[in-house]
Amino acid sequence: MDIKKQIELLKRGTADFVGEEDLFKKLKEGKKMRIKFGADPSAPDLHLGHLVVLRKLKAFQDMGHEIIFLIGDFTGMIGDPSGKSETRKPLSRETVKKNSETYKQQIFKVLDRSKTKVVYNSSWLSKMDLVSVMKLMSQYSVARMLERADFKERFKTNKEISIIEFLYPLMQGYDSVELEADVELGGHDQIFNLLVGRELQRSYGKGQQVVITMPLLEGTDGKMKMSKSLGNYIGFTDTPKDMYGKTMSIPDDLMIKYYELLTDLSEEQISALSKGIKDGSIHPKRAKSDLAKIFVAQFYGKEEADKAEQGFDAVFKNNQLPEDIPLIKIKKDQLTEGKIQVSKLIAAAGLLDSVGEAKRMIKGGGVKLDEAKVTDENMLVALDSEKLLSVGKRKHARVICG
Repeated sequence: MDIKKQIELLKRGTADFVGEEDLFKKLKEGKKMRIKFGADPSAPDLHLGHLVVLRKLKAFQDMGHEIIFLIGDFTGMIGDPSGKSETRKPLSRETVKKNSETYKQQIFKVLDRSKTKVVYNSSWLSKMDLVSVMKLMSQYSVARMLERADFKERFKTNKEISIIEFLYPLMQGYDSVELEADVELGGHDQIFNLLVGRELQRSYGKGQQVVITMPLLEGTDGKMKMSKSLGNYIGFTDTPKDMYGKTMSIPDDLMIKYYELLTDLSEEQISALSKGIKDGSIHPKRAKSDLAKIFVAQFYGKEEADKAEQGFDAVFKNNQLPEDIPLIKIKKDQLTEGKIQVSKLIAAAGLLDSVGEAKRMIKGGGVKLDEAKVTDENMLVALDSEKLLSVGKRKHARVICG
């Protein structure tokens, strides 16, 4: 492929692209580049927000370049302060190790395992002595650190910033020094950290990396960045049914952005799709269904995508309950005289993450028990026989004491 066309492809959908001339020069030299992407294993599962960057990595990989997937097992114990309004709680080594293993399994749903190098930054960061750390810290001033938007805001509002949070971008940047990265990718919220890496490479006498960031993907709520902690995510390990159903729940006005960042459709095809939705020649639900099937097919294959569509249609178009409703047995010690509050039952059955969330869902009219709407969050449910519990239109369980 012509170099200019390669760069056009690589620039598509990006938020920041620093060092385009450097990239052109490296491509012209025919160099096999080292493409770095780092992820702290702060949660056990990857989601479509991660897929935005992974797809760009795959584009580099398909061009013949080496992908270095860096698992921040050392920095993960500190926690990335990017975009945070308060100091993050550190993760235990055990949690980081466990999450790291799931990352290794999930990235290869997108990347070619044989052409991807997985590394851990504990390999070098844990071996740094105090002299090395002091040298690293001397590369940046407090004033430069406070140029970061989140640090600046916290400083302005007298919110605590720990010294270790200043160390975080330096350590992430030092990863690029160690790896001699030619290109580093990340989300747009990582731009400061990635540019620190570029500057540190220069300070340590290395070639400077090209920095490419991707837009942040809003979650299914259409407002906040996709995040497992916010519950607005579509995960790599979601079942085909859940992946399809969650995609169908995204707001219509967010759909085109998903097409742009998460599919292989050309710009012309997406433009035609957008125009068709606006002029009414393409129904938004049809476009959203096609998008949902693209995601399910990528992770599970076309046959599962078709099944997910059929199952969704049976429930939502034909008002049928799904055939595979799980049976959940509630332990006796969770009951009082054979009864349990409906909000606690929802959480105990795993349909929602907390009692508080269950109460909010009941207030919103989204809970049914044996097909009857629940209006009292404190209602007691006798589990002397099997009950059908429904939360929203997609979550159902048959519950019984057992």
